[in-house]
Amino acid sequence: MSTVGDVFALIRQRRDITRTEIGQVTGLSRTAVSARVASLAAQGLVVESEQAPSTGGRPATLLSFNADAGVVLSAAIGRSRTRLAVCNLAGDVLDLTDIDQQPELGPDDLMPDVVKRLDALLASHRGAHVYGIGASLPGTVDRSRGASLDSPILPGWDGVELQTYFRELTDAPVVVDNDVNVIAIAEKHSAVDDMLVLKASTGIGTGIIAGGALQRGAMNAAGELGHNKTSAATGLPCRCGDTGCLEAVAGGWALVTALRQDGKAVSHLRDVVALAHSGDADARRMIRDSGRHVGEVLAAAVNLLNPAVLVVAGDMSGGYDIFVAGLRETLYGNATALATRTLQVVPSTYGDRSGVIGCATMILDEVLSAGAIDRL
Repeated sequence: MSTVGDVFALIRQRRDITRTEIGQVTGLSRTAVSARVASLAAQGLVVESEQAPSTGGRPATLLSFNADAGVVLSAAIGRSRTRLAVCNLAGDVLDLTDIDQQPELGPDDLMPDVVKRLDALLASHRGAHVYGIGASLPGTVDRSRGASLDSPILPGWDGVELQTYFRELTDAPVVVDNDVNVIAIAEKHSAVDDMLVLKASTGIGTGIIAGGALQRGAMNAAGELGHNKTSAATGLPCRCGDTGCLEAVAGGWALVTALRQDGKAVSHLRDVVALAHSGDADARRMIRDSGRHVGEVLAAAVNLLNPAVLVVAGDMSGGYDIFVAGLRETLYGNATALATRTLQVVPSTYGDRSGVIGCATMILDEVLSAGAIDRL
C-alpha cells in the first residue's frame, strides 16, 4: 500500500495533481488519500493551489509541492574557492557566498569559516526548517563517513568527517560526495541516460552517468581522469606525487605555474581565463592546449562509455570556446567515429553554480525520499 512518502513523491514529481488522480495512480481510497495529504499539509510540504478545470460537478482542488517549506544548505568545497548556498526544497539558490582560501588550508582552518558563513546566510531565513546539508570535496570521498579518502591533493583532510563541524549549525543530515559527482547530479536529466561531465578546473575529473545512474565505482574513485598518464606529461611531476599525469600539463594549477614562470601575475585559473579574454596569446594557447591534452585522454572514456552528451564544467569553461576548440581536435581524432557520431559537447547548464545546485539536489534526494518522509 502506498505510504505518506509515496504520495509525497508523486506530488513532488507531478507538481500539480488532484486527490482523485492520486487515488487513480496509487489505488488508495479517497479516505486514505485524504489522510496522507492531511499529514503532508500539516508538515507544510504540500499546499492546495488553484482548482483544476471542471469536467462537470464540483471543481477539484490541485495539490502542489511546497518548495518553501524549508531549506537545505550547500557547501561546494574546493582547493582555492569554496562556494556556499541556501536553497529551497526545489534546489533553487536563495542566497550565495564565496570563500577564497589558500590551497593549503586544512579543515580546522577552513570549516569554522564555512559554518560561520552559512549561519550568516541563514540569518535572512530565520525560522526556516533546515532539512539537510549537501557538501562536496575534490578527490575521492568516503560517502559512508562523509570524509575525504586518501586524497593527496587535500593534505590534512583525509578521514576528517565534515558533519562534526556542521553539528554546530544543525543536527540535520549531512551528505558528502566528490565535487564532479555532484555536478553530474545537477546536470543529470531524464532525457539523457548516458552522460559524461568533465570538470576542468584546478584539477581535472569526470562524473559518469550510465544507464541513467551515477557511477561511483567500487571505491568511489571512478572518474579520476586527471591522473591518467599521457605522453605529453612524461617526466613532469603531478601534485598527487606521481609523474606523467594529465593534470601536469592540462590542470589549472599547471597553467598557472607555467604563466608565472613567464612573468605573468596569475594566482588561479580564473586569472588565466581573464588573461585569455583580454587577448593574451600565451593564455589562449595554454587553454587550447589544455583542451587538446584532455581530449586525447578523454577519447578512451568516450569509446568505453559511449555517452550521448559531454558536459564541460569548472573554471576552464570560462574560456569554453577556446578550451573546447582544442578538446574537439583530439577527442574526435582519437575516439571512434561511431562513439562520436551523435555526441553533443555542451557547457554546464548551471555554470559556476553547478556545484552548489548539485549539492542541494543530492541532499534533497536523501531527505525528501519516500522513506525519509515516512520517518518524519
